[in-house]
Amino acid sequence: MKKLFLVALAGFPWLFGCSENNRKPAESAAVNTEAIQPALTSFTADDILKHTKVLASDAYEGRAPGTKGEDSSVAYLTRQFKQLGLAPGNPNGTYIQDVPLYGFAAQPTASFTANGKKINLSFPNDYVAFSHQYKPRVTVTNSDMVFVGYGIVAPEYGWDDYKGVDVKGKTIVMLVNDPPIPDGSDTSKLDSKMFGGRAMTYYGRWTYKYEIASEKGAAAAIIIHETEPAGYPYEVVSGSNSRENVDIQTPDKNAGQVAVKSWITTDKAKELFAASGQDFAKLKKMAIQKDFKPVALSAKANFDLKLTLRELKSHNVIAKLEGSDPKLKDEYVVYTAHWDHLGKDLKLTGDQIYNGALDNATGTAGLLELAEAYKKLPEPPKRSILFLAVTSEEKGLLGSKYYAANPLYPLNKTLADINMDVLNAYGRTKDVIIIGYGNSTLDDILAKAAQTQNRKIVPEATPEKGSFYRSDHFEFAKQGVPALYAESGEEAVDKPQDYFRKKAEAYTANDYHKVSDDIKTDWDFSGAVQDLQLYFLVGYDVAQGDRYPEWKPGTEFKAKREAMLKQQ
Repeated sequence: MKKLFLVALAGFPWLFGCSENNRKPAESAAVNTEAIQPALTSFTADDILKHTKVLASDAYEGRAPGTKGEDSSVAYLTRQFKQLGLAPGNPNGTYIQDVPLYGFAAQPTASFTANGKKINLSFPNDYVAFSHQYKPRVTVTNSDMVFVGYGIVAPEYGWDDYKGVDVKGKTIVMLVNDPPIPDGSDTSKLDSKMFGGRAMTYYGRWTYKYEIASEKGAAAAIIIHETEPAGYPYEVVSGSNSRENVDIQTPDKNAGQVAVKSWITTDKAKELFAASGQDFAKLKKMAIQKDFKPVALSAKANFDLKLTLRELKSHNVIAKLEGSDPKLKDEYVVYTAHWDHLGKDLKLTGDQIYNGALDNATGTAGLLELAEAYKKLPEPPKRSILFLAVTSEEKGLLGSKYYAANPLYPLNKTLADINMDVLNAYGRTKDVIIIGYGNSTLDDILAKAAQTQNRKIVPEATPEKGSFYRSDHFEFAKQGVPALYAESGEEAVDKPQDYFRKKAEAYTANDYHKVSDDIKTDWDFSGAVQDLQLYFLVGYDVAQGDRYPEWKPGTEFKAKREAMLKQQ
């Protein structure tokens, strides 16, 4: 006799309230456990390790975009998807989405003039400056400078740092992160109703600040670096932006982006403000008030950037499992993982290959395992499933950004993205960490599925670091698609309780983005199996359910999603 149980395991659609697509509330229904059991039991530690060994091998040369390592990675993923019997994910009949990129390295010179006094800037010690416009030289000359606080326009918080001031052609100067607004009842805490309190919102990310500068038509955008709110020292900024970087090629050659993007140190900012007759500390305090208005500085900015440019061709790899419901098969659930890593560095002595075993050969292996699990089902879910391995995450989420801007399937019919970036290689846990906890109803689905494993959901410990905005799911979220990014927790099942914390700290200190990120002999993928089963259950639930997942109130992506769904 077949076992039946309520959708507490694989379907929780009643969790969702009314949404713009006017779907009726789902009812609790019985689900045949035997139907999904082959999928759940198909996940194995041996298979995860098998794929990881291939992708992280020296033969793949660190999987850098535009290299032999990319060719090998793309070929392997395509071959695996074909062997599993998955259809090509690109409607053109291939498993490939071309992603046009270009590399750029800037040699900048810059200076400020304030009240007739010239302030010289030393690159990269005092500042960095770069441009994403595809041209060999970019200049900004004698540009008026304006302090715009945190450089944020957030209608849902009633916040506008520009207050109608026209900054077109000017150089704007802004603070890093979100405004740290004190709680009115306890000034030792931040107001949780404004910009997430301690948790960073997208408005605090440097990428947003450059985007709004572009929208406002600024000639140059300068972010003042401060270590505590940024979460990293200035050396991270100078190191990242004094070498070649990569961006997506656009039809207008990125002419719509602000011409010069820059960071300056706090000391140089204080010198600039003082020379302009302004007090940096006073203006910074003013900037956490809703009534803040831009402050014109008695200063001019000058930038001259010489750019070394090169074109790169890279690829996303995508496979598709078509849904079984004729009416719903044109709606989609997406799983993502980035296949790329840092390549190799011939200047190094000894090991020159950044194998990226944990980051992110494991996540890519997990994507293949999920694809296999779905093929084990006796019948596909109602909606179609997409398995998307993206390029250039390490260069700024570029593969996922390109897909989200050029989707192969409509985003208003894409229900969710579930992302994997580094799987658990240290054993089983009693908890699951959700990055960006509280953003969407996908959290609720994951929590319900975790109960079947006797696991609990916990939010990330350091939401102020903005980790939600630093992996591929974010590019879907930014376009309005609900996205889930989870990790194994830190409470071990059968190991000392500080085991996971120590392992994570050791990895960050010794292996993260280093040539030593290789496969380790003590790895235990039993926890990765747990997590992949959860990701399967979440995706299966969404693919079977009667409701679209939703952003929760106050989330910065909710309005865009609601507007998108009205277009159906």
